[in-house]
Amino acid sequence: MSAAELRAGASLAGVYGLRMLGLFFILPIFAVHAGTLRGGKDLFLVGIAVGGYGLAQGILQIPFGLASDRWGRKPMIYAGLLIFAAGSFLGIAAHDIWTAIFARTLQGAGAINSVAMALAADLTREQHRTKIMAMIGATIGLMFAVSLVGAPVLYRYIGMGGVFALTGVLALVAMAVVKYYVPDPAPRAVRDESAATAPPVTLLDGELLRLNAGIFILHIVLYGMFVIVPPLLVQEGLPLEQHWKMYLPVVVASFIPMVPAILYADRRNRPKPILLGAIALLIVVEGVLASTAPRMAMLGVLMFGFFVAFNVLVSRVAPAHGRGVAIGVYNTTQTLGVFFGGAVGGWVAKYYGAHAVFATCAVLSGLWLAAAVGMRGPTRLVNDLSSLTFSIASGVNLEGLRDALAAVRGVREAEVLAEHRIARLKVVSGQWDESSVRKLVTGEV
Repeated sequence: MSAAELRAGASLAGVYGLRMLGLFFILPIFAVHAGTLRGGKDLFLVGIAVGGYGLAQGILQIPFGLASDRWGRKPMIYAGLLIFAAGSFLGIAAHDIWTAIFARTLQGAGAINSVAMALAADLTREQHRTKIMAMIGATIGLMFAVSLVGAPVLYRYIGMGGVFALTGVLALVAMAVVKYYVPDPAPRAVRDESAATAPPVTLLDGELLRLNAGIFILHIVLYGMFVIVPPLLVQEGLPLEQHWKMYLPVVVASFIPMVPAILYADRRNRPKPILLGAIALLIVVEGVLASTAPRMAMLGVLMFGFFVAFNVLVSRVAPAHGRGVAIGVYNTTQTLGVFFGGAVGGWVAKYYGAHAVFATCAVLSGLWLAAAVGMRGPTRLVNDLSSLTFSIASGVNLEGLRDALAAVRGVREAEVLAEHRIARLKVVSGQWDESSVRKLVTGEV
């Protein structure tokens, strides 16, 4: 990657991290804190507050992305971060559960995920885009781990109001990172009207449906768990401000078996057995929690198993390749899983108790396992695609040029920007007919 691409990736990962840290900070502490709020004894409302940001984010991701196409990436990121900060500062004044729900929903209304991904695509070449996405994904995972450990400690010293204030400040810091560190994207070129688009993604494709169902269920399980687990730890004699003593060792230890599992999947090209094994582990953990009354030591073991499964699944259940619409649906499904996880977890806990929440998570995971058994193992691309740009000679007629370029051997996609006399191609490395392409763009016979 070039220095500019590295800067873009690192700075956007920082923006993602600061924002997600603000969202995650609430997760391990709110279910216990809610008991101090008016109306906070209603577990269904507590679940809505825990996952409420997911509903707003899921609804507004696509509108934010469309708005960024019209008014620019950075302006919409600024707007989203300001909305998020407003929700965070409102949370300071949340002395009843309804204000807390509104504050969390307002946080989620700053739905900049799709915009930030689009900006990352604008600032990087195709062949390096997966590296940038990996940087962002690793940062999000790190922020999740930091929040589990740090939030209980912060709650002890600054309280929930202080945690909300900190999340608002982090959003303002993220705005500064966008302004001073994220490069400005080049002006967006207008596509030539004759440019044909690639075949549309079939959103009813079985593999995509399984993928989206998986990420949806995974986040239902995660957020349903965190409606129940923090109060359960308090009942077992571990005060909220000391929950880090549980989370720190199990989260750190969970990375030890996760790494060889992922390496095995990647190096042996056997991701499906690892995926199925992680789902099965999730079922076992939820089943044991549902059928027993584990004491503190057993809770630690089960939480270790949960985070091993969760970490592996997060790394496996992600679209490695896909068009924007498919990734947009995936992201929307994920955030809706956040909302339904909190809502379903809270509702089931309110009427049927904690064990029923774990049983529900086990059943949903079982349905996921049944669906995942029929998945086709993703195959590796034998040849990588490269993105290339060519200047079109002044004497070359642009009419029909795109179709001619697209017909060249090894060319997967072709785009002609008439205003700038530029051709952009995606080609199969080592297999494309370079001489034919150059003859077409230069007019040579």
